[in-house]
Amino acid sequence: MQNPLKYKKIFIAGHRGMVGSALVRYLKKQGAKKLILVTRKKLDLLNHDNVYKFIKHKKPDVIINCAGRVGGILANSKYPVEFLNINIMIQLNLINAAYQNKIQNFINLGSSCIYPKKAKQPIKEHYLLSSSLEKTNEAYALAKIIGLKACEYYNQQYGTSYLTLMPCNLYGPNDNFDLKNSHFVPALIKKIVNSSIGKKSKIEIWGTGKAKREAMYVDDLANAISFILEKKILKNKRLLKIIKINPVINLGSGKEFSIKQFAKMICRLSGKKENLYYNKKYPDGTMRKILDNKIIKSLGWKPKISLEEGLSKTIKWYKENYL
Repeated sequence: MQNPLKYKKIFIAGHRGMVGSALVRYLKKQGAKKLILVTRKKLDLLNHDNVYKFIKHKKPDVIINCAGRVGGILANSKYPVEFLNINIMIQLNLINAAYQNKIQNFINLGSSCIYPKKAKQPIKEHYLLSSSLEKTNEAYALAKIIGLKACEYYNQQYGTSYLTLMPCNLYGPNDNFDLKNSHFVPALIKKIVNSSIGKKSKIEIWGTGKAKREAMYVDDLANAISFILEKKILKNKRLLKIIKINPVINLGSGKEFSIKQFAKMICRLSGKKENLYYNKKYPDGTMRKILDNKIIKSLGWKPKISLEEGLSKTIKWYKENYL
């Protein structure tokens, strides 16, 4: 059967970021012919009028929002205003423009970090807003919740079928390796791979190393987005029912490891000694965070890339592009 996305006009907002670039690579491999890609210089997603005019002119069949301000614990704590404002504006501008231009297929990307800090594990979609958020990334979480709820409210009030996908921690090519702003996987890779530079005796890891995280290679997310879109365009009855009831679907690897386990694996894959020092002055963040993936599994999707394979590819990409 022909790929239903092959001749669809697909606008990927944020196509140069880690998720967006992975999605572009994946869709091109699948034969997509009409990707709509535009740089920040040519389209400011913070400007509602410009976004509206762009969507009206291009008339995409699909909009996928991969854009936004992202970062780790330090960046979230230091720049809460930017994380709040930028993410709210980008999401609402795209969602409003999609509705105003009668775009049927809108995919919004959330994040597992917007679930409550003390959510029962594994985290189900309906646990959202059931208790307080993790303080270290509260501004980002609130902004992403607004985008998610906007999709839900448009569906309720106007009969749209907008959907938010909630991935776990992601990593891969084109990740942010700036130690001041990165998430934990790229930060660990940079610290460990670069550990011989400067001849430091110990590799500093923030926190106790006991916090557990679920991480997924970004190409698996690209595959999942494509999988969901194909089912949506083909009007899969189960998917449409899910969207009508609660338009949120978790996407994860289904496996969790401690930060210490991640660090040790990266040392092994990088050929580095495990000279690790855990600086307990820095916060661990949420101690455990693994998603319940029953809904996406029931639709027939599961990740294909193991942690070891994904980390190996990311380390290789980092060395080729930064060393």
